[in-house]
Amino acid sequence: MKFLIVGLGNIGGEYAHTRHNIGFDVVDELVSKHKGLFVTERYADYAQISFKGKQLHVIKPTTYMNLSGKAVRYWMQELRIEASNIFIVVDELAIDFGKVRIRATGSDAGHNGLKNIYELINSQQYPRLRFGVGNNYPKGRQVEYVLGHFTDVEQTKLPELIDHSVKAIESFATIGLERTMNFFNK
Repeated sequence: MKFLIVGLGNIGGEYAHTRHNIGFDVVDELVSKHKGLFVTERYADYAQISFKGKQLHVIKPTTYMNLSGKAVRYWMQELRIEASNIFIVVDELAIDFGKVRIRATGSDAGHNGLKNIYELINSQQYPRLRFGVGNNYPKGRQVEYVLGHFTDVEQTKLPELIDHSVKAIESFATIGLERTMNFFNK
């Protein structure tokens, strides 16, 4: 059984460890934990790791957030992985910082990365982990907020939240989506 794990974010040092790049941070930790290594491939930084007999193909699109679908579509086709075996990690403004929500399907909720994935794979029927980054920004400052760094207080909590998200990915690959949602959406 193989899975495509996708962390969404933007390439480039200026975006590193921003709220919008939490997907990259989560999959970086996943790959590091399992002693994998990312290599730059077509449309993405790619790593393959194993966990309890499952193959996890992990990508960080190098297409920038708004064109993430290009990388997802390519790797789905290249690896022959169905949408139900994809797991996308994405930042979410509508969820408070410190919470994650796993969904089997759903809309893009205004997220440009998810919107592009839908446009290019023509489906919203893929699991995703929405990592809450909160919405504590003044009106009209959403872009600055998501492209900004976590506060000092938030940064002290990030390692635990990232580890929790990695465990959710491992759970998805081993016990399935429904049981993972029951356990991690509390």
